[in-house]
Amino acid sequence: MAAAPVWSVDPRTGKQREQVAVAATGQEVDAVVRAAHAARDALADRTVRAAFLRTAADELEAARDGLIEAADAETALGPVRLTGELARTCYQLRSFAGIVEEGAFLDVVIDHPDGTATPPVPDLRRYKVPLGVVAVYAASNFPFAFSVPGGDTASALAAGCPVVVKAHPDHPALSELVAKVLRRAAARHGLPEGALGLVHGFDAGLELIRHPLVAAAGFTGSVRGGRALFDAAAARPVPVPFHGELGSLNPVLVTEAAAAERAEAVGTGLAGSMTLGVGQFCVKPGLVLVPSGAAGDGLVKALTEAVSDTEAGVLLDHRMRDAFLTGVAERAALPGVESPVTPGAGGEHTVGAGFLTVPAARLAAEGEHDLLLEECFGPVTVVARYTDEAEARAVLARLPGNLTATVQLSEEEAAGDGRGAELLAELTPLAGRVLVNGWPTGVAVAPAQHHGGPYPATTSTSTSVGGTAIERWLRPVVYQGAPEALLPPELHDANPLGLPRRYDGRLER
Repeated sequence: MAAAPVWSVDPRTGKQREQVAVAATGQEVDAVVRAAHAARDALADRTVRAAFLRTAADELEAARDGLIEAADAETALGPVRLTGELARTCYQLRSFAGIVEEGAFLDVVIDHPDGTATPPVPDLRRYKVPLGVVAVYAASNFPFAFSVPGGDTASALAAGCPVVVKAHPDHPALSELVAKVLRRAAARHGLPEGALGLVHGFDAGLELIRHPLVAAAGFTGSVRGGRALFDAAAARPVPVPFHGELGSLNPVLVTEAAAAERAEAVGTGLAGSMTLGVGQFCVKPGLVLVPSGAAGDGLVKALTEAVSDTEAGVLLDHRMRDAFLTGVAERAALPGVESPVTPGAGGEHTVGAGFLTVPAARLAAEGEHDLLLEECFGPVTVVARYTDEAEARAVLARLPGNLTATVQLSEEEAAGDGRGAELLAELTPLAGRVLVNGWPTGVAVAPAQHHGGPYPATTSTSTSVGGTAIERWLRPVVYQGAPEALLPPELHDANPLGLPRRYDGRLER
């Protein structure tokens, strides 16, 4: 049987552009994984890894014009958005290079023998080592930042793990181009091509997660696809960690005082956040609790005006467009649901932004309106009008895990009148990032960032953005009673590499 062709498709027309690859067979996946496994020793040198990551950023910037053109042809995200995303991706690569050089991620701890302790402490020396080959499943909506050169790849390489990327079918041509750029950067530092593998095809993705030499996986995508891979990772003879970002509603609670104080600002801010990137951000606010009454009416009026002025846009592919149209139609047909601005088809290949409103009481108990508590990918949000605090809390209590949760407070509430802190504590169990008087779209690449949350937002407690994303691809090991001559230099008393560490209970930097 001939291998299935992999086509590049123009989302603006739905037409095939060119065949760029073929779906990998099981044998081909095996070969790519084994090549990655063989590259582990070459990645062991931290100096080489850091230099490789910086060169990768340089090479991506040098190829920027061609990459942006290829990305736009396959995603319709536009040169401005894609240029910013590529810049973010290069910044992320350089950030991980700095983390590799600093070495704190190794978590070096040395305890010398102490016979007076109960029980006695032997000589113990602990640090972290790379897991091995990491499978990365590229995202559709971020062709750079969460795909071949994205955060999963950058953090895994920084940890010393070779990577095999399963390309997303929405941007296969770009994936091939970026892989070539990264391999060119690797070659400049004597790293083998196998350090960064790439495969195409649905079946190849399943073969990848099942391969015995794959030690961990990172995924960004749908609940359905992520859960299938998560289950496959757990069902292996030797289960492996699966760090999946699956789906998020990203609730927003607007207090009555906040709505009364700045209804127009909150309404226009919400419109900008929910329509950004044609609503294709994983942190798009999908459920907004707004008070009933005049203050809430003013917010909805501002939201209506701002969303009505938003131009129709192209989604990443026609499958997503069909799912969006079906999803909003099903939601709009529910009893009590109204559409101040009707989301739907904006043209043959575009969609128009809109929002739905519903009494919050209909969401407070299990029933036919549960669909409104599920993510709908695209430029739509649900505004739930609550009559009192108890009603809003009842809705929040029904929500699954999320990447973000936001509260819009009045100036007095934010100043610490007790109410603001109480709401912050109530939202904390729902999400990995809790915002006050902001909007969740836009995830800064920073050491303190956390991009994750309780299931189904993610399948683990880790982050896929920020410096601590590297921790996903490491495991601790401790040596007991081992002569120093046998140990890696990271664990020598003299600290020849100048690493941050904890030495006999003291933190040294």
